[in-house]
Amino acid sequence: MYNNLQAYIDRLDREGELLRIATHVDPVLEVAEVVDRVSKRDPSGNKALLFENTGTEFPLLINAMGSDRRMSMALGVNELDELRERLDALVNRVMGPKESMSDKLKMLPLLTEMSRWFPVKSHKKGACQQRRLQSLDELPVMQCWPEDGGGRGGRFITLPLVHTLDPDTGARNVGMYRMQLFDGVTTGMHWHIHKTGARHYEGYKRMGMRMPVTVALGGDPAYTYAATAPMPDNMDEYLLAGFLRRKPVRLVKCLTNDLWVPADCDFVIEGYVDPAEDKVIEGPFGDHTGFYSLEDLYPYFHVTAITRRHGAVYPATVVGIPPQEDYFIALATERIFIEPLRLLQSELTDMHMPAAGVAHNLALVSIDVSYPGQALKVAAAMWGAGQMMFNKVLLVLPSDVGLHDTAEIARRFRNADLTRDVLFGRGVADALDHAATTAGVSGKIALDLTCVQAQDDYRGRTSPKLQDTEFIEDWGVLAVYNGEIPDDTIDAKYIVLADKAAQGLAAEELLWHVLANIDPERDIELRGTSLIIDGRTKIGYGQNYPSRTPNVVVSTPQTIALVDARWDEYGLGEFIPSPSRRYEKLIYSDGAEVATDY
Repeated sequence: MYNNLQAYIDRLDREGELLRIATHVDPVLEVAEVVDRVSKRDPSGNKALLFENTGTEFPLLINAMGSDRRMSMALGVNELDELRERLDALVNRVMGPKESMSDKLKMLPLLTEMSRWFPVKSHKKGACQQRRLQSLDELPVMQCWPEDGGGRGGRFITLPLVHTLDPDTGARNVGMYRMQLFDGVTTGMHWHIHKTGARHYEGYKRMGMRMPVTVALGGDPAYTYAATAPMPDNMDEYLLAGFLRRKPVRLVKCLTNDLWVPADCDFVIEGYVDPAEDKVIEGPFGDHTGFYSLEDLYPYFHVTAITRRHGAVYPATVVGIPPQEDYFIALATERIFIEPLRLLQSELTDMHMPAAGVAHNLALVSIDVSYPGQALKVAAAMWGAGQMMFNKVLLVLPSDVGLHDTAEIARRFRNADLTRDVLFGRGVADALDHAATTAGVSGKIALDLTCVQAQDDYRGRTSPKLQDTEFIEDWGVLAVYNGEIPDDTIDAKYIVLADKAAQGLAAEELLWHVLANIDPERDIELRGTSLIIDGRTKIGYGQNYPSRTPNVVVSTPQTIALVDARWDEYGLGEFIPSPSRRYEKLIYSDGAEVATDY
């Protein structure tokens, strides 16, 4: 694997996966606009970017894991399925039956191998502690989108490895929680209520103790991936990193608290959170949903020391309307973690979360089918399995259908028996789900597509022509943009009500927008043999609707014009128009939040 982040950059360079930008580019808005264009480019042009002149001492690396190939390179394999096979073999060896003493003795080499993955502590200083900084303002911290920070300072650390300890057990957690800069030595700490960092915070609060927190940036990209992975509670992320690297993570002790961090990181930001201190308004922030997450109250993080290694590179990411780099990180999780899910659901064969679903809004799973209703049983169980509890829409397919076989999935979708094959549920919602009637709780829907009729059901294509409608034939979906629910004479399997402004979006873009705007319990109704889906933006709807609605995330006209004018200076090849131009029409008012009187 990689001794440090620079070693990974060198590999990207050798493999033709890195573009260097030598001219000065401003980390405030300009970098993000450049990255958004490159990350949505076709695979041959979607590269990692190294901004060498940021106006600070440090270059900025971004989109470093923003493709299948770079994600595999980051984790030291040719294809991600290699890691799936390694983990599958490990789980099967550990969990399989041991019928004889010989079988048990065969486990000894495995235990020896596993022991080599555990992190090790070094009592020497690490490379990450070679130099000290005085302020976070010395780093090229980005503002990605115009409403980030709501005018109170919109720069965020977006790729932090946040180290905390369970106050009861001492178990380490490494999570990824964005950090808004308030000044050179103070940030917000945005851990959601469902996250381990928030649970640790509540533990320190009960004990009346100050909470030590240390943030690492950079190092082997396996660390960054491990911080995002859905690890079981109280299992060390650096054990996963050791498994991925095939060697242990070497840790060094922080200078001002008792936490330990990887010796080869680029930057270390030490400090604390005081649970006795009032929380601070944090956000808004252009999030991975493609919408702003609106301002809320989160703890202060106080910096006590900042160190870095010689030749440090600042790592960052941009999230927004998909696809972005985070989609490819989620793809790695799909490939690596399917076997642990099989321990809960033995019939599960595969899983995929399309980019349009921004991870939690849409998931596809395939299963081995043995009896009627099995798909619905799996769906109910999946909604209680780790981060799958956030899932909103689930499609269940038989194991002989590939989850990237769009034509066959569409055929099954349009031919489903909606009177038989639909399961509604209710459960935990992602904290970023802005459509939920009750924050943190949402409806859910699953479709059993394991057994469908052979005869194609194309209802809708012969329906009377309606103004401002579109029939998406492959999927049997009638999209209605005029704000009216069609009367009973309109015969379509799926009727989707969408914003007038969404007319003209590609099918996948429309899917993203509709999924983000539904609470299935409230917005999906089975009417006869048709499913009515209200995917419109809920602006000022009143009772039983969210009180706040965020705008979609787009760049400013000024930033777009700046990047247009400077494109040749960047040396990035053929001009790429701004993706934000496609989505400007979805902005309903000034600011991150849609005005209620819009």
